[in-house]
Amino acid sequence: MNDTPAFDRRMLEALVCPRSHATLRYDAERQELISESAGLAYPIRAGIPVMLVDEARVLD
Repeated sequence: MNDTPAFDRRMLEALVCPRSHATLRYDAERQELISESAGLAYPIRAGIPVMLVDEARVLD
């Protein structure tokens, strides 16, 4: 059983990439918010997006 709180997809309407200010795409499998324009993936931890560039993963 997964006790991790779910990410509320309605947050996507309010969140933008802090680097590019572009909209984000939700990757449910990796629990990340993807900024294609910045080439970054922001982690979601315990249902909360971590919108810090220093915490983001660089996309391949």
